[in-house]
Order: sequence, then C-alpha cells, then structure tokens
Amino acid sequence: MKAWTEITLWKRVMGGLALGLIVGLIMRYGLGLETSAPIADTWLKPFGDSFVRLIKMLVVPLIFTTLVAGVTAMGDPKKLGSLGARAIGLYLATTFVAVTLGLIMGTIFQPGNGVEIAADAGAQTEVGSKISAAQSADASIADKLLAIIPTNPAEALAQQDVLGIIFFSIIFGVGCLMAKDKAAPIQSAIESAAEVMMKVTILVMELAPFGVFFLMSWVMATKGIDILFSLGLLTIALYLACAVHMFLVYGLGIVKGILGLPLVRFFGGIRDAQAVAYSTASSAGTLPVTIENVSENLGVRKSVAASVLPVGATVNMDGTAIYLGLVALFAAQALGIEMTMAMYLSVALGATLTSIGAAAIPSAGLLLAAAVLSSIGVTEEQSLLIIAMIFPFDRLLDMMRTMTNVTGDAAVASAVAKWEGELDEEVFRKEPTI
Repeated sequence: MKAWTEITLWKRVMGGLALGLIVGLIMRYGLGLETSAPIADTWLKPFGDSFVRLIKMLVVPLIFTTLVAGVTAMGDPKKLGSLGARAIGLYLATTFVAVTLGLIMGTIFQPGNGVEIAADAGAQTEVGSKISAAQSADASIADKLLAIIPTNPAEALAQQDVLGIIFFSIIFGVGCLMAKDKAAPIQSAIESAAEVMMKVTILVMELAPFGVFFLMSWVMATKGIDILFSLGLLTIALYLACAVHMFLVYGLGIVKGILGLPLVRFFGGIRDAQAVAYSTASSAGTLPVTIENVSENLGVRKSVAASVLPVGATVNMDGTAIYLGLVALFAAQALGIEMTMAMYLSVALGATLTSIGAAAIPSAGLLLAAAVLSSIGVTEEQSLLIIAMIFPFDRLLDMMRTMTNVTGDAAVASAVAKWEGELDEEVFRKEPTI
C-alpha cells in the first residue's frame, strides 16, 4: 500500500488508462463485440459508474461551500475596493471569452461526430426529469437568464440546479460580508465545511486509477478503437483553444495590448508556475509558486499578489470554461442535438458561472460538466455516459486547463498591480538570467 501511495496520482491514473486500454481492446477484438459488450456492461461498467456517481455526489456541497468561503475570504467589500473589483471583472471577462473560444473550437473540430449514444439512453432519472422549462432546449434567452435566480434555494440544492446554487452561494457570501462579526460563526463553519469537502474530493480522486481502468476497459470493449479518434479530437481542440487563449487573450490582449509590457518576459517569468500547474493539475497546489514567480520575476508587489492570486485560484477557471464548452458540444454532436443561439448562450453563460464554482483541485472541472450538459436538455443518464467516455482522458485535459488558469492568474495580477501603482516595471522588463 505504501509503495502504491508513493507513486504520484497522475502516474497511477495513466497506468490505469493504459491497462484499461489493453484489456478493453483484447475483449473487443479477441472475443468480438457480441461477447465483449455484455461482459463489459455487466462486470466493468457498474464499477466505472460507481466512481462517476461518487464524483457527482460532491458537486452540490463542493460548489456551495467553496464559493461561499471564497466570497467571504475577500473580507470587507469596502476594504477590497477597486483592487478586488478590477480583478474579478477581468476574471469574468476572460472566462466568457474562454468558453466562447471553446465553443468555436468544438464547432470546428466536431469531436462528437461519429460517437454513438442513443438519444433515449436509459430511463431519465428524477433529477433529469425535473429540468425546468426555462432550462429546456427550446426556452428563450430571457427564460434561461431568469432561471439562474432560484425561487427556492432548497429546491435548487435538491435538484442540483447548479446555476441557481452558484447564484444563491454568491448572494449568501455577500450577505455574510455585510453581517460582519455576527456572521463569524456561520462563516467559520462554511470555511471548515469547504476544507472538509476538499479532503473528501481528494479522497475520492484516490480511486481515480481504478475508475479510469474500468471506464476505459468498458469504452474500448463496447465502442472500439474508433472512439479514440473522437477523444483525440477533443484533446487537440482543448489544447489548441488553451494555447490560443493564453497567447491572444493573456499575452497579446492583456500583457502587451493593455499593459504595454514585453510578452516574452511575461511567459518567461511564470514558466516555473506553468510547469508545476501542468504536472500537478492543481491551481491551489501551484499557488505558492505562482505568488513567488509573479512577485520575484514580474515585479508585482507581494501584498497585491497575495490578494489577487488566491481569488484567481478560486474564481479564474478559464481552462475549465473552455473544457465545459467543448464537452457540451461533444455531447450535442454525439446525441444529434441541434444547437440554437439560445442554447449557445446558455452554455456560454452556464460554463462561465459554473467554472467559478470549480474547486482548485485536480479534475474539479469534470464535476461540473453534467451541470452544463443539463442546460441543453441532456438527461442525467446520458451525461453519465458522456462523462464515462471522457473521464479516462481527463487527466491529460486537466493538466492543460490548469496551466491556462494559472497563466490567467498571473496576467490579471500584473494588470491589477499596474493599475494600482504596485508594479515594478523595471523588474518586469529585466532580462531573465539563465
């Protein structure tokens, strides 16, 4: 057991992926589809589904506790002032651009085409059957916007209405700030609950190598090697979208365009943080390195870095937003759902808000995919199938989207520091020593 835990999680996940790939292909092409499919459905899929359900179990409590804790951690809004407003404004703006870019890449690459998922896959569960008219595919844009405001927060929590939960969580957090000292007990309790949920999530993710093995074996045994082409397209689309977003939005848009600072120096100054983010797939785990890189290499005053970057680790999830947009289009294409403009807007808005609730831990974005899928009429059973197919590759996807998130944190911290007069441009422009 000790030898197993000493192996880093991502290596164990990759091992489960490789072993599942081999077992699934042997079953598919050694036994034939007619023999391998029933065996895979009976003996492999239930274990994979159990892991996916464990992940979905975490969604509501994780979003509520981490969002409320994130809002209350900002402190007194009056003290936060323009620094917080500018940082959050930039984070939200770049996130909306990110999900739009994800939708564009999904439209270009069409990763879901050729993936066979029956439109009536499984019986629609109670949660899926309670999708409101405002969330359905043919609802108007106004209805979709109004549906974000829950008329009954308890009902929103019970029905896993993620957008409603996010809206209520933010309002609840602001209420805690306004109540000041009187809210201290509940604020402390929610912060403790958020920490507990983080630990529970990490505990569940320890099962990821086994979940990946069973899911990959089932996917290969039932779908065959052709599914790798679709998942490969999804991976290429995500990596390309993230690279374009980092270069165009963060680099040319913010650093070069708005701030007038050298682009090469910016990326050179945060390369350590990017490397750690890519290898760990954790914004929270990368935070100390990000703060050090931004303050030491880019000249951002430490007080600003320590204020802006932790908020970014919670709020700025541009890579996750790109991912959610791509997964939504992947599902729509696989299920033959014709996307309307209202549905595109629903996905863009949903992914923007939902990504804010993504905890800064590995594979957190996957927890929220079902929430965005429900906004285009995908049932819970169908979303489970989509997630089951994608999850074995999620580690590769998560590494890139985490690096994107951390790069965005550094760009926004640099922008806020300059606007607040807390940026040492001489340090930023200094040629790095090799």
